[in-house]
Amino acid sequence: MHLAHYLGLLHRSQVNLADAFRQVAVAHHAEPDIAILCRRQAQVCDGHAGLLHPFAERYAEEATDEPDRLHAQLFRGTRTGGIGLLRDLHDLYLMAAECDICWTLVGQAARGARDERLIEVVARCDEETAVQMQWLRTRMKQAAPQALVVAR
Repeated sequence: MHLAHYLGLLHRSQVNLADAFRQVAVAHHAEPDIAILCRRQAQVCDGHAGLLHPFAERYAEEATDEPDRLHAQLFRGTRTGGIGLLRDLHDLYLMAAECDICWTLVGQAARGARDERLIEVVARCDEETAVQMQWLRTRMKQAAPQALVVAR
């Protein structure tokens, strides 16, 4: 059963996304909504990782370094200024998209394995990840005109 591989991938992706949200919160603390909401989203990711723990034990989660490589490629640290905020939010969005597709695939496997508890966890976390992605998309739309058009 290769579900263990995707559980490991998803778990690491959630941990890395939480870390990235925290870094963006600190780097862009002058933007009150960013600081507050990024910290809140980091907690959501921590919760997701925690909910995965029993399944990681049950299915013998396989540790994978793929999310760490993605994190290193996408998120090499925060940037400054308006364009920096936009790029940091863009990176968070891409990392959240990785989690989103992993939730979808783990959900399909859970249905195939008839694991009702995992199906419940996936439904909850997939919905919360969709909210994260929607907030990031909306916040990027808000930041784009100032960052991309207004000369400084």
